[in-house]
Amino acid sequence: MKPKIFIDGREGTTGLQIYERLSGRDDIELLPIDDRKRKDVTARKKLINKADVVFLCLPDDAARESVSLIENDATRVIDASTAHRTNAGWAYGFPELSPEHRANIRDAKRVANPGCHATGFIAIVYPLIKLGVLQPDYPLTCFSLTGYSGGGKTMIAEYEGEPSPDMYAPRLYGLDLLHKHLPEMIYVTGLSRPPVFCPVVDDYYSGIAVTVMLHNDLLIGKPAAEDILEKLSGYYGGERYVTVAPGLGSGMLESNWGVCTNSLEITVSGNLRLTILTARFDNLGKGASGAAVQNMNVMLGMSEDKGVEIESSLTESEEELY
Repeated sequence: MKPKIFIDGREGTTGLQIYERLSGRDDIELLPIDDRKRKDVTARKKLINKADVVFLCLPDDAARESVSLIENDATRVIDASTAHRTNAGWAYGFPELSPEHRANIRDAKRVANPGCHATGFIAIVYPLIKLGVLQPDYPLTCFSLTGYSGGGKTMIAEYEGEPSPDMYAPRLYGLDLLHKHLPEMIYVTGLSRPPVFCPVVDDYYSGIAVTVMLHNDLLIGKPAAEDILEKLSGYYGGERYVTVAPGLGSGMLESNWGVCTNSLEITVSGNLRLTILTARFDNLGKGASGAAVQNMNVMLGMSEDKGVEIESSLTESEEELY
């Protein structure tokens, strides 16, 4: 029998993109819900308990409520919200981080899908700590430049409607340095000192560039940028969706790289004294819905690449069609 899949919160940006990735597949069965009942607890509860895998594309409290509606041991969950990313009972949905992560996702009943900013940060920092290059108490700084689709339907409508003059330039936010992705960034990497993290939103639809900067003389062994490049290349060797650029970066890095794909590329730049690392990917792909579908494939024992990429990003007008 085909696995039954239900998307709870399909009308949101992530839910719509998961639906787009899954709607053409013939190896699963999507469970539909009447638009008039998408907030009806009884109707949702019935579909949640009927499904083999449920995607939660909801605000945190609503995601917790959906999990509480499960009454059987068969329904498996992939939560795209921040609600469960630091919960010990949930597998963290980033299979490329280690063989243990991939195995945990495969066997899990509950999987927390990573946040977009966190994905880039963790892709860089986790292996450097594991490889003995970066100590957990290193005073990290990170900035992340993202397209406006990361702000969901409200921000998309603002940018694609009548944007104010300030919206035509990059805008820093999260200036209280308490961004909602910070807890998972710390929890998953094992950092003992919180990073100084500042996100930036700009006037383009999708794509994200997460950048971490390092003083080499404060690292274990004082490696040069080329040494870090070599170590990361070895760490992610053989992975399809997380790769390392083959040489040191020396030119421009556009932040809308990899749009509509599930790919993430790390570029290492710098010299003997300083290193800058940038992870670029689609914030709606490997940063959200692409990663969620990849996690589903892992959980169901399917090829990881099936349905994880799309032909084009959804625009506001396309969202209205669903």
